[in-house]
Amino acid sequence: MFRKMIREKQLMSADAIAAVLAGATSGVLACSGDGDYPYAVPLSYVHFNGKIYFHSAKGGHKIDAIKKHPRVSFAVIGEDTVVGAAYTSFFRSVIAFGQARIVQDEAERLAAFRALAEKYSGDQPEASREKVIARCTQADIIAIDLEHITGKQAAGYVREQR
Repeated sequence: MFRKMIREKQLMSADAIAAVLAGATSGVLACSGDGDYPYAVPLSYVHFNGKIYFHSAKGGHKIDAIKKHPRVSFAVIGEDTVVGAAYTSFFRSVIAFGQARIVQDEAERLAAFRALAEKYSGDQPEASREKVIARCTQADIIAIDLEHITGKQAAGYVREQR
């Protein structure tokens, strides 16, 4: 069902994919929006327990799109360094496909909120993070249950690795 990448030599390993997902701070969620127009929205996320999680208001375009068509893709650019003199860029990116869902299980919801807080506010005291999480009653946690994930890197990185 999912296509093979044409430039297989540029395919990243599972460890490299995990590193990009851990290190990047934003990604773009793509889903089918109103009138079947593609809807892509940048957001903060965490890759945790083999899923991608993000928080959201309980309503709006993103939630409506997910409820109507839960199949989504999620793209992350971990690096993009332009090398003008060589007419190229050195990049690493990841694209994931899966089913998005609003997390209903309270234990999973709290674990995902904690993982998000650790990623983005890990320099803050744990007690402070827990207070903020406890106040986040107006936000949903969305999980993307991953079905397929690939990473691609610049050909220059492949040459360097040989």
